[in-house]
Amino acid sequence: MGVDHKLGAEEEAVYRQIALHRQFDPARMAAELTLSEAQVTDAVDALLQLGLLQRDTVGPGVLRAVDPHLAAAVASAPVERAIREQEISLRALRDQFVQLSAHFEEGLRGTPATLETIPALSEVRAALDRAAEMCREEMITVQPGGTRAPEVLKDALARDSEVLARGVRIRTLYHHTARFNSPSQAYVALASALGAEYRTAHQLCGRMIVFDRTLAFLPDHQGTWGAVAIREPSVVHFLCELFEQAWTEAQPFSDAAADGLEAVAKDLDRTILRLLATGRKDEAIARRLGMSLRTTRKHIADIMQTLGAESRFQAGFVVATRGLLSDDDPGSESEELQNSGTT
Repeated sequence: MGVDHKLGAEEEAVYRQIALHRQFDPARMAAELTLSEAQVTDAVDALLQLGLLQRDTVGPGVLRAVDPHLAAAVASAPVERAIREQEISLRALRDQFVQLSAHFEEGLRGTPATLETIPALSEVRAALDRAAEMCREEMITVQPGGTRAPEVLKDALARDSEVLARGVRIRTLYHHTARFNSPSQAYVALASALGAEYRTAHQLCGRMIVFDRTLAFLPDHQGTWGAVAIREPSVVHFLCELFEQAWTEAQPFSDAAADGLEAVAKDLDRTILRLLATGRKDEAIARRLGMSLRTTRKHIADIMQTLGAESRFQAGFVVATRGLLSDDDPGSESEELQNSGTT
């Protein structure tokens, strides 16, 4: 019987009786504990195997309770020894891999196309954690989507806190819809207090993260949980320039309610109008805005109803004739939609 054995209620009750009285009378103990004699005998056998009881030399019917701390030390000694041996083997394995990593990095420097495909999610997380540990100056991130799981944000806050403590600048772009998400609001408030910077936009190019402007991670285009690590300087530079452009046009992260829900809704409607005018499908619009397909379709239906349009073609005609997307007057579509009754 090993350390994985869990003491049952019968064994605990029998141990208590013997610890108090030292006498082992199966029939009497069974009656006092409302157990069968077989249950009492089985419990005693288990306690003897675990070293929690010892037979006393005074008499065959006398048992002595052993200090549980002492019994635990004896029972766990083989397991602790095995753990120590495993830890030694693990350290040796890691040391070997560290030695190999020097050859791997040397090979990357000599490779013309410095691009690495990382297929598994666990490997992606490990690569991101490693890059965060090595980051010394700047980390920029684009996180599309309106919601993130609280447990994901908790892990992100722990990692980002360590990075910020080293003086690394962190900037992150979210969709505007993230401002409606309570966990995201709480995460941004905590991380901002540590020095991180956050902005939001209605449209984002896609998910990416760049460390020290030398290493970028993009999601696998096949839609899996894999990623692509890019070290080619020209490509990384282009991604950073793309981020800077989006960052300049984005707005500081704030609670949507504080900005006025009506103003946020009108801004969202204008963005949807622009995307509809380009002929994008509902699925593409939803991805660009970081919203669910159902929510996106509801917004589109509301806009078409407000415009009095029964088809997208008719809606496009109304938008064009009313000049709702005129670049000369950024507020014209807002005023027109407001006058039409959009909320």
